Amino acid sequence: MSGVEIAVELVALVVAVLLVTAAARKLDWSAPLCLIAVGVVASYVPGVPEYELDPEVVLLGLLPPLLYATAIRTSLIDFRRNRGPILLLSVGLVIFTTAVVGVVAWLVIPGLPLAAGLAIGAVVAPPDAVAATAVARKVGMPRKLTRLLEGESLFNDAAALVALRTAIAAIAGSVSLLQVGGDFLLAAGGGLVIGFAVGALAALIRTRLEDPVTDTALSLVVPFVAYLAAEAIHGSGVISVVVAGLILGHKAPSMLSGRSRLASRLNWQTIQFLLENIVFLLIGLQVRRIMTEVGDSGLTALELVLICAATLAATIVTRIIWMAGIGLARRVFRRHAWPWRYSAVIAWAGMRGVVTLAAAFVLPADTPQRAVLVLVAFVVVAGTLLLHGTTLPVLVRRLKLPSPDPAEDALQEAAVLHDMTRAALEELEKIRTPEDPEDIVERLRSRLQHRSDSAWEELGRQSTLTETPSDAYRRLRLRLLEVEREKFLEARDFGMADDDVLRRILERLDIEESMLDREEETVPDSDRELRTPAATAGSCKHLTKDWPAVEPSSPDVCAVCVENGMTWVHLRECVKCGNVACCDSSPGKHATEHFHDTLHPVMRSHEPGETWRWCFVDKQLG
Repeated sequence: MSGVEIAVELVALVVAVLLVTAAARKLDWSAPLCLIAVGVVASYVPGVPEYELDPEVVLLGLLPPLLYATAIRTSLIDFRRNRGPILLLSVGLVIFTTAVVGVVAWLVIPGLPLAAGLAIGAVVAPPDAVAATAVARKVGMPRKLTRLLEGESLFNDAAALVALRTAIAAIAGSVSLLQVGGDFLLAAGGGLVIGFAVGALAALIRTRLEDPVTDTALSLVVPFVAYLAAEAIHGSGVISVVVAGLILGHKAPSMLSGRSRLASRLNWQTIQFLLENIVFLLIGLQVRRIMTEVGDSGLTALELVLICAATLAATIVTRIIWMAGIGLARRVFRRHAWPWRYSAVIAWAGMRGVVTLAAAFVLPADTPQRAVLVLVAFVVVAGTLLLHGTTLPVLVRRLKLPSPDPAEDALQEAAVLHDMTRAALEELEKIRTPEDPEDIVERLRSRLQHRSDSAWEELGRQSTLTETPSDAYRRLRLRLLEVEREKFLEARDFGMADDDVLRRILERLDIEESMLDREEETVPDSDRELRTPAATAGSCKHLTKDWPAVEPSSPDVCAVCVENGMTWVHLRECVKCGNVACCDSSPGKHATEHFHDTLHPVMRSHEPGETWRWCFVDKQLG
């Protein structure tokens, strides 16, 4: 095949992915399912080239960057907090699935050795959390469940590939129980050591890089170095990539510049999008080849249907049994257990993906009934995507699981930004010198305070005020940026400045515009009660005090603002005396003025649907 033909085929794959994913998004369908379906149909269209899914290309070329892209976005803090449940799913469940599905395959496939049955069990054992987490975010699944599924997907591939390697050795009759244990320890230990070493070394190098292009180029190499180095010592390349990604993702805020973080985030999101979706399309394109090979197996169509149905059922039921067993064991031993609704969703989020089909092609050519095993792997991938992918959203809604609360997110954001602003303002007073121009210092104060105020303003979307001061600033500044960009284009078209100068100017405009954008999901829903989240609840003596109920001084106005002919943004109420006054985003800032006049320490929101409180003394939410 010539280089031009290869380039054309790659472009065709990317264009097909873009078209199908865009259509799926518009129709609100599952993109992975649509891509597989399009691939299946295309595989039978005359003239469509046969894309062979080379297992080495998947395991070495696609799996490391996909795992790395997920790992750098995974919170190391959350991973440590949930490491027990994640290990139960990513290691325990993989081993259990391998054993159960292996025995079922051994029983239903004529002439299949038990070792080959365990091999197909290992192949179908690891779920692919890409589809599951896509559904999770779309339907608003609790973040804890999403993190568990992501954590499971990071390590279950390693356990499954080690189990597959062992089963393939057993097919050849050259494995012992001691060797199995040794291989597993070597894979896990070697992967951890290499991953930590690569992650630490990459962090050390990237800390010294200032150019975003060089930094991004280095980040593209890291997953492959981690994978190859671990595999060279017979460790787990998967574990190595994941550990390196977790380390670099955790260190990114302290070792990279803002420009480098923006570039890295956008580049890896693009890479992940293309690789994930191209893989699903390639899975569908394998169907014609798989069916051709199965035709030589000597089994009837009915036998093949029964074999595939039995293996698919065993794969699904095994996960359900495992989750039920975990819940029962935790209750018996009186350990903290997940709510049964959480267990039900995790049990039904077992969609399989690219690793399953790639692992099936890894099976040696002389494996008994290899073609049938590859067909089984494809049916498990397609079947779980179809069954779970279409019913998981319904299950989440029927169980009425609490979705992430935008109001709580907004309150946490406001609290963190407030602390950051206060620290910055305090530092500004320490470092300023008499020679520093007062207007520059005041500009810094205003900019810091505006960022904090805009976050607090997001909390009051339930009020009748249609536009906050920050909204007005954003609207006006965006319009001014449009005018500035028009003038920029005029200067470019008439050659009024050098191209390098123009690029620097455009970069400044783009950065400022990106800072003005706010994602709509951060705005609290009007039907949610905005209360202080447990994670940010304060513990100061003023907030924990049982304040007696008092009558607010006004139902819906700031009396001082009315008296002075001023307007307000949001209202706050003193919990000690009931005085209602305007917030710090308002011109008068009369709630803070009331505190300085009376030293009454705690105020609460006076807006409908908001019950959070703030201590002026200790600067804490409660």
